[in-house]
Amino acid sequence: MIETQRVLVLGTRTFAVEVADMASDIPGVVVEGFVENLDRDRAGATLEGLPIYWVDDVARLARTHTAVCALSTTFRRRFTGEVEALGMRFATLVHPTARVSRTAVLGEGSIVNAGAILAAHARLGRHVIVNRGALVGHHTMLGDHVTMGPGANIGGCCEVGESTYIGIGAVILDQLTIGAHAIVGAASLVTRAVPDRVQVMGVPARVTRERVDGR
Repeated sequence: MIETQRVLVLGTRTFAVEVADMASDIPGVVVEGFVENLDRDRAGATLEGLPIYWVDDVARLARTHTAVCALSTTFRRRFTGEVEALGMRFATLVHPTARVSRTAVLGEGSIVNAGAILAAHARLGRHVIVNRGALVGHHTMLGDHVTMGPGANIGGCCEVGESTYIGIGAVILDQLTIGAHAIVGAASLVTRAVPDRVQVMGVPARVTRERVDGR
């Protein structure tokens, strides 16, 4: 018998709805509400037929529920930190159609969406989002709060720093280091290392902006 996991989704926008829908396909996972931390007027309403809680309410739910953060922005680190300080533990959600190597390691709060692949010895930090159809190569490490957009492909033996955003369909070649708090633009082809806090775009990808803080 599969033990029921009662999950709260942090966020109330469209990606939160997507994550709740994905979670509904996972045996034993039951989404029981959403959590808002910016607009207090949204608390008390419903979304997809489920209650929206104000962030302070999670303290009383921490013993019975876990949470997962459904903000695609890398700034979700603020929300996860706020909720963790209230005593909430975090779920790790893997869609049944994802292929995750038995040697891969997933940090708490991470989301691996439908059709994604994590190859041998891949490692995800905490609160990483690997979106639909994204590919993480063997022996590749993603830092905390990294976002991979749908269809992004990171080669083997790469390292991606914390709070970096990798856009839809981006490709990162093998054995590269991508810095922290960086942005890799959609459909870009990364052929060389990327420093911290820069945005790269294009084929091949080049620095188009400096002093960024993720996305």
